[in-house]
Amino acid sequence: MTPPAQQLAERRESGRPAWAPLPRRAAPKRVSALFSLRTPISASARWTLAVLSFAIPLLAWVVLSVSGAVDSTFLPSPVAVLKAGADMASTGELFDDAWATTQRVLEGFGLAVLVSVPLGILMGAFAAGQAFFEPLIGLLRYLPASAFIPLLIIWLGIGEPSKIVLLFIGTVFFNTLMTADVVRGVPGSLIDVSYTLGARRGEVLRKIIVPHSLPGMIDAIRVNAAAAWNFVVVAELINASAGLGYRIVRAQRFLQTDKIFAVLVVIGVAGLLIDVLLRLLRTRVGKWAA
Repeated sequence: MTPPAQQLAERRESGRPAWAPLPRRAAPKRVSALFSLRTPISASARWTLAVLSFAIPLLAWVVLSVSGAVDSTFLPSPVAVLKAGADMASTGELFDDAWATTQRVLEGFGLAVLVSVPLGILMGAFAAGQAFFEPLIGLLRYLPASAFIPLLIIWLGIGEPSKIVLLFIGTVFFNTLMTADVVRGVPGSLIDVSYTLGARRGEVLRKIIVPHSLPGMIDAIRVNAAAAWNFVVVAELINASAGLGYRIVRAQRFLQTDKIFAVLVVIGVAGLLIDVLLRLLRTRVGKWAA
C-alpha cells in the first residue's frame, strides 16, 4: 500500500488537490433512539419522558420543603400551595381573577393577531411590503413594552384600555415578523407552477401562500401567546382591581408566598391549555406539515 506521504506527493505532481486521506474509523455503535439525532421514539417513551419532566421538579420541590433546607416562608410545600389555591377558589376570587386575566389576554393578544397576521402576509408575500414596513417594525420590536406604561397612563388613563394596549404593543411586532418569515418560506416553485397553470395573483395568495403558511402562523401565535401571558402581569400593575397579576402583587405585600405559588400554577396550567388547543388546531389545519 502506498504511504500517505507518497500519495500526497503524487497528487501534487499530477495537479490534483493535495487532500489528506480520510482517517479510518470504526463502524458507528448502535445507540438507543432516545439519543439518536432526530429519530422518532415510541409513544410510551414519549409519555414517560413527559411525566418525568413534571415529576422530577415536583419531587425536588417536595424534598426541599420537607427537609427544611429552605424556609417555608420562601418556599412553601406543595400541600400548602394546594390549600392556598383551594381557599382562594372557595371564595371565588381565584376564578374571578383568572377570568379577568384571560379576558385581557384574549382582547390584547387577539387584537395583535388581527393586525399582525395580515401585515405579516403583506410583508412576506410582497417585496414592496417588506421594504416599507420591516425597517420600522424591526426598530419598534426592540422598545420594551413596559417603557410605554407612563405614556399609556397619560394617553388612556389607568383603566382597561391601557392594559389592553400594553399587551398589544408587547406582542404585535414579534408576531408580525414571525408571520412574514413563515410566508417567505413558501417554495417559489409552488408559486411558479400556479402562475403557469393560469392562476391569478389573488388566487395564488389565497390558495397557495396562505394555506401553506397557516401551520407556521399558528406556531408563531403559540410562541407569542406565552409572551402575552408574561406581559399581562405587568399590565395588571396599572391600578388593577382583579386579575392573577394583581393577586400576585397583593400576596407579595403580605408575604403570602403560598398564594403566589398557587397563582403561578394557575397561570402555567392556563397557558398550557392554550398551547395544547393551538397544537390541536395546527394538526387539524396542517396535517401535511412536519
